[in-house]
Amino acid sequence: MEYHSQFKELFQSFIRTREASGVWSEAYARNLRYFDRYCIENHSNTTNLTQEIIDRWTEKRATETIASRDKRVYVVLGLVKFCNSRSLADLSVPQTSKWEGRTYIPHAFTKKELAHFFQRCDTLEAFTDSRKTSRMRNLTVPVFFRLLYSSGIRTTEARMLRRRDVSLENGVLNIVNTKGKNQHFVVLHDSMLELMRKYDCVMDGYVPRREYFFSNNRNRHYSTCWVDYNFRQVWYSFSKESANPYDLRHNYAIQNINSLKEHSSIDSSMQYLSRSMGHSGLESTCYYYSLVPQFSKILRDASEESFNGVVPEVMDYEE
Repeated sequence: MEYHSQFKELFQSFIRTREASGVWSEAYARNLRYFDRYCIENHSNTTNLTQEIIDRWTEKRATETIASRDKRVYVVLGLVKFCNSRSLADLSVPQTSKWEGRTYIPHAFTKKELAHFFQRCDTLEAFTDSRKTSRMRNLTVPVFFRLLYSSGIRTTEARMLRRRDVSLENGVLNIVNTKGKNQHFVVLHDSMLELMRKYDCVMDGYVPRREYFFSNNRNRHYSTCWVDYNFRQVWYSFSKESANPYDLRHNYAIQNINSLKEHSSIDSSMQYLSRSMGHSGLESTCYYYSLVPQFSKILRDASEESFNGVVPEVMDYEE
């Protein structure tokens, strides 16, 4: 992504440092681009990054929530710290709001809902539109969302999945563009592998030598908006319940956690699930405990010893 303000060289140095640390993302780049445009339109005569520029940019706008404001300015906080640490500036680091925890409860899909969802994915416009972009959409949507459902990978990981990181021979995904630096591998179910092989063959005719596995007609990956839009188009065509694409990852975790009652070693199975989902540690996977009704009973019934190893007993203490 290109930058055009008087601070573009500073931005590029900042980006190189973040990329080297593995903490740069598409969202960071997009918000820094917004800041770059703001500097051009409002501070084109200023040669140095000043406190006034930072303060005005980080003010909460009347049209945004506290959370959206924090997302917009977070990359600039990192830029300020970068400048201060290298004596390029002496700026006060803006404060972000204290998060009170997420209130969103992921939708628990029923088998009937999932059947309806994928049936609608398979019948998008029934290929009646002759436009290339529409035909590619009709081909991609059923495969893209089935991959989320069957593998539990993040929506960003699916969008940014490069063709070279998909082994259609042995059915293994090399997840590189992921949260943090947790590169990991995901093994596809045989039915999903066969579907992706067919998709790859057909897509060759639309975008030869494409870089991304799910590529648009310009040989670029799809955007977050594309994922959200198509999910909503399909989901709300038959349901009034609130849901989003990331809920398919929650569904994957919950279904696998529930199936642990069939395993003799729950702790090792949880470790495998955690690594497959790209979590930095078992604690992240344990978050899903709260989403599974009576999960503690499932664990105890299956293996009292393994359960105690994963969730230690809470001791009572007297002061």
